[in-house]
Parts: sequence; C-alpha cells; structure tokens
Amino acid sequence: MGDNGTMWRDIRQLYADCGAFALALPILFSVPAVLEFAQHVVEIKLGLFSQGLGAAAAFDQRRLSLGFAKSLAMLLPAYWFVRFMASRRDADWARKIERPAATLYGVQFALLAMAQWLSLFGPPPGLVLGLPPHLWDHASLLLGALGVMLGIYLAAWWVAWPLGNSAIGPLRSIAVMIGSFWRALIYMLAGFLPLAAVHQLLNALPIGAPEWIVWLAVTIDSLVVGFLALSSAGAVYLAARHAARRRNITLLAR
Repeated sequence: MGDNGTMWRDIRQLYADCGAFALALPILFSVPAVLEFAQHVVEIKLGLFSQGLGAAAAFDQRRLSLGFAKSLAMLLPAYWFVRFMASRRDADWARKIERPAATLYGVQFALLAMAQWLSLFGPPPGLVLGLPPHLWDHASLLLGALGVMLGIYLAAWWVAWPLGNSAIGPLRSIAVMIGSFWRALIYMLAGFLPLAAVHQLLNALPIGAPEWIVWLAVTIDSLVVGFLALSSAGAVYLAARHAARRRNITLLAR
C-alpha cells in the first residue's frame, strides 16, 4: 500500500506542478496552446466543426503544417518542465538555456522531430515493410506499441540530458529502467490519458454546435493541449526518477 500511495501522490503532484508551471512561466506554457488554437482557427474556416472532417479539410496544407508545428511545440516541455520538476519549481533554472543541457536536449529534439515528421508525412509502415494493404493498420499499431515500450526504456535518457547529465545515454537508460517498466507505464498513462480524453471530447462535441460553443470549446481545448504537453513530459520524469532511485543514481549532472 505504501508504494502505491507514493505512486498516486506522485501523480497528484504532477498535475499540481503543471498548474504551478503555467502560472510561473505562462509564455512557455502558451507555446503549444497558441499553435493548437491557430490550428483550430484554420479548421473552423474549413468548416470542420460545421460539416465534419472531409477530405479537403483532412489534407489542407495549412492544417497539416500547423499540426506538425504543434507536435514540435509539445516536445518543448521535455526541456522546460522536466527542469522545473527536478528543481522543485525553480522557474529561473527551468527556463535557463544552458550548456550542455540545451545542446543535449537539442539532439533529442531533432530525433523526435524527425520521428514526428515521418509519422505525419511519411509512408505507412506497412507499405515500407512491403505488407499487403489490409495489414497496414496492424503494422502501424504494432509499431506504435513498440514505440511506447522503447520510450519507457529510454525515459532515463530523455530526462537526464535536459538536466545536463550526459552520462546517461540510451544504453544506460535501458539498464536503469529495467525492472521499472510497469510503474513507468502507469505514470505515463496517468500523465496522458485523462487530458487526451478531454482533448478528444472537445474536438468531437462541438461539431454541428452553434458558433459561440465552437469557439468556447476550441479555446478550452487549446489550454488542455498546453497542460497535456506538460503532463506527458512530467510523467516521463516521474518514471525516470523512480527507476533512478531504485538504482541509487542521480539524473542530475554532477
């Protein structure tokens, strides 16, 4: 019970830290929120909330470009918010762009940006693997599941580099995270699913609603996305911190 109590206390603290970050560093918090709102503005002009997601809206270049920009913006808290949590809400240190932390994180950001680009604009994995079309969806689901598993084992790396600790690379991260998979998975689901569900509802419910409801929903949704970017990054920090404590190692640079 004690260990489970600690886990749920960590999750409650995660969401409390999200709110504290939004208040302490509102400009940084607003980056993904503003891009989400801009994407919604384009979607409203395309008639998405009045007519549904047609082919023209789905493949509109403005919508796709803003979606990609938003996905990149949602990666940024992996630097700012991880440092905010690790320093126990030291906003000045969290927003500081310093070496080697910023350089190390830049490498991670470039890798994640490439993966995001491929997921949005690249060919379906099933096509790359030469599978028949009826198996493409299965291949995408399998690749997504493998990506989640790999992300869990790389959690210590994702966290250590924004903190300036170059000693924990991908291979050492895997060693650190072994034995902490299920705890890490719970953290990551708890940091993602609640706000992701709200995000999906706020995108679906306003379809066909009066215009003022649409604008209200997309405004709230933009804020939800801002918090989702934080909670997702923070969940990775909780997973890495728990595993590091089990191994009696530090994630911070010495």
